[in-house]
Amino acid sequence: MENIYQKILAKKGFILGLSPMEGITDTVFRQVLCKIGKPDVFFTEFLNVHGFCSKGREKVSHRLIFSEIERPIVFQLWGNVPEFYAKTIKEIKDLKPDGIDINMGCSVRDVISGGSGSALINDKVLAGEIIQAVKESSGDLPVSVKTRIGFEKIQTEEWIGFLLEKDLDLLTVHARLAKENYSVPCRWDEIKRAVTLRDSISPKTLILGNGDVGNTKQAKEYGKNFGVDGVLIGRAILANPWLFSKDPRKRMGIVSKKERFETLSEHLRIYMKEKSKLDIFNSQKKYIKAYISNFDTAGELRELLMKSNSAEEALRILSKRNY
Repeated sequence: MENIYQKILAKKGFILGLSPMEGITDTVFRQVLCKIGKPDVFFTEFLNVHGFCSKGREKVSHRLIFSEIERPIVFQLWGNVPEFYAKTIKEIKDLKPDGIDINMGCSVRDVISGGSGSALINDKVLAGEIIQAVKESSGDLPVSVKTRIGFEKIQTEEWIGFLLEKDLDLLTVHARLAKENYSVPCRWDEIKRAVTLRDSISPKTLILGNGDVGNTKQAKEYGKNFGVDGVLIGRAILANPWLFSKDPRKRMGIVSKKERFETLSEHLRIYMKEKSKLDIFNSQKKYIKAYISNFDTAGELRELLMKSNSAEEALRILSKRNY
């Protein structure tokens, strides 16, 4: 039976997805993107399996909230205890995600110091145990890993080769080292090396590239140049939330002032509907700059909106402005 990634590839020939980003790709933003330009696949924010298996579960479980319009949606998990992965998956399978993704690429200092995320690049034994636990618990769900090309030095052949031996359904490669965070340009030639390794080690594993991709046109060009099956676009979505639009002008950020107002208003209304399950309103202010830009007086309006204390107040401010 084909998994969700194979179905997308068979239908479209290339996978254009939105990269998981903590504090950004929540259900509110994903629902907005479903209306203005939907990627082929969504990934949730990072769910900490340690937190989910603790008494503080309610502090992390909101990351699993999604609506049916967001499908296909893949749950991304992180942590360093295989048993917690297995326990988490057994409990969340009832939500019927379209896949399980393991984060082995996060370069945040606190995550690394706890032995999770990209720290697993330096512990292949534990990484293998986690993958095995996830595969055994996931049943028919496709299992994937998102990672980097090394920790302090390039380890594409050693690390990516190791992961490819684990018979993953999909592997996303971010072409930077963990120690570099986002401080240097991506090395897409290393992603091409990963594709070559895939062809010899695990031909059925799909490879997605990630890093320094600003729009869907560039993503498709990279697909041709580097041989990947698809691309996950990340931070560029905040520069242009219409990045996945079917309208070529909107994909390049040419969006009317009226539509920008209407889209932010829709975002705020969705937040008001979901807010009992989510973080406080301030967590939504990062999107104001994404929507309110590229027109005269945008800066003035952003400053006013950033001072608002609730979604209701922000909506009132927008309602008093002319398109």
